[in-house]
Amino acid sequence: MTGSQQPASARHPGGGKTRSRRRRRSRGRTAAAIAISTTVLLTAGVGWVYLRLNGNITTFDADGISGDRPPSGEGGQNVLVIGSDSRSGGNGELGGGDGDVGRSDTAFLLHVHGDRKHAVAVSIPRDTLVDIPRCALPDGTWSEPQTAAMFNSAFSVGLTPEGNPACTQNTVEQLTGLRVDHTVVVDFEGFAEMTSAVGDVPVCLPQDVYEGDINPNLGSRGQRVFKKGQQSVSGQKALDYVRVRYGIGDGSDIGRIQRQQAFVASLVKKIKSQGFNPTTLLPLADAATRSLTVDPGLGSADKLLSFAMSLKEIDLHDTKFVTVPWRYRGARVEIVQPEADALWAALKADRTIDGEDARGGNAKSPDPSVSAPVSGEGVEVSVHNGTMVEGLAGRAAEELRGSGFSVSGTGNAASQDHTDTLIEHGPGEQERAESVARLFPGARLRQTAAPGITVTVGSAYADSPATGGTAPGTAAPDDPSGSSGGVRSADDDLCSDISYG
Repeated sequence: MTGSQQPASARHPGGGKTRSRRRRRSRGRTAAAIAISTTVLLTAGVGWVYLRLNGNITTFDADGISGDRPPSGEGGQNVLVIGSDSRSGGNGELGGGDGDVGRSDTAFLLHVHGDRKHAVAVSIPRDTLVDIPRCALPDGTWSEPQTAAMFNSAFSVGLTPEGNPACTQNTVEQLTGLRVDHTVVVDFEGFAEMTSAVGDVPVCLPQDVYEGDINPNLGSRGQRVFKKGQQSVSGQKALDYVRVRYGIGDGSDIGRIQRQQAFVASLVKKIKSQGFNPTTLLPLADAATRSLTVDPGLGSADKLLSFAMSLKEIDLHDTKFVTVPWRYRGARVEIVQPEADALWAALKADRTIDGEDARGGNAKSPDPSVSAPVSGEGVEVSVHNGTMVEGLAGRAAEELRGSGFSVSGTGNAASQDHTDTLIEHGPGEQERAESVARLFPGARLRQTAAPGITVTVGSAYADSPATGGTAPGTAAPDDPSGSSGGVRSADDDLCSDISYG
């Protein structure tokens, strides 16, 4: 019929199929465009996050770090964490220290073992008497060394608002003989922000705490800040908890350290319970990067997050907290030897508080011959005790005899301040001395002009579980000298050992 409309399929055979294919191609192009756009947006988002985190990070000048540093240990990493009570920025409103000079309120050395399954934080009391080495000053000169100075005064060398973390790092390296791989400074404002990002952290108080306990200059008891028992805190309340010192126990910094250790343990437990995922880590990373001052080695988001993620496999029970062995010296604190040196030696050898070798896969490859039985046939040795531990030379002699060595005699060394075991041998006797050394991991060998082989056992051997000794830093908490304190694990009872005196 003239003028009549034919179906499109009649005018264009197969036309319906063509449009169908076009619609499918159109939908395919749309889906591809959406996928590409989404990828671009996600990539841009991740890039924005990293740019933001990188832009937040503040680093301190590494030129102040001493050139005379201890060598690296057998494995693991050492991270020095310094708490600053500076009044700079928003810290004054949160209770920062007086004046414009950065001061160290607390500090601990975190040793992350090479197996990435164990870690221990060693607190160093702020009032500890130490030797402070030469440190860089703002004008480019270096300070004079100090003897018997308070540990926290190292952070104030140079009298700047931001403090002197490099000087504290130098002091810790000289004190411990351990190489500090990284240093992190967190101030009051940063601490409050980070705990707010994590959310409520469970804590415990042995008694009610009032405003006057936090600020003794208040002039009155003030209102109650914390009730006795368990509760959760974040932000300013978390800061008040770790700062409170007076009105609890003997009102000492030692008691405050115990509560700070309990808080960090609870914080670790809270983060692990939430999981190492972007929802948990990104708010914390944002707060941390805005709050921390770090050494250049941690001066990027990649490095900080990589370090944080390296800790995720550490079990709560294997996250330990101790205080360097100490005792009171008047109003100050002094370090107890040889116990402290035994602790540093254990960390340098990457041994756990329990005496376990935790060097992990990145440790130096052991000598294949070490696993073979030690034979001392035909080798004569004399043994000296280089510590104050009674009977230690006798124990070492028994171990030597058990491997076939002949022991010519035992006695005390000229001094009792040895940390590592020393094996001295005459000319041509190095191979025999090396056989002896296999019974004393970490021992040093030294050739002398006199013939014969002498073993001088140090405190590291005294604290080896193989000798029946006590692992370093594990003295009973009720030790009246206060020389060690106990060991806290991150899974311990929240209300245990949170005061002193």
